[in-house]
Amino acid sequence: MSAPTHTRSLPSAAPRARATAGASTRLHWWALALPALAFGLLLMLLAGSGEAHAATGEVSSLVQVAEQLLRAVG
Repeated sequence: MSAPTHTRSLPSAAPRARATAGASTRLHWWALALPALAFGLLLMLLAGSGEAHAATGEVSSLVQVAEQLLRAVG
């Protein structure tokens, strides 16, 4: 003979869904710009490694780009 079982019902997900429906999911501009900038700088480092030679008086293109970026930001 089987006895009836009672299961506790969990609170519905509807109130939680309503609360998150108004949440903003937009990314800030820097959330995409910073990884893209890091990727570009690393790519420049890898591309310029074939031309590596002893330090001379000339400044590398990576340093020039970094200086221009710092001037533009600051």
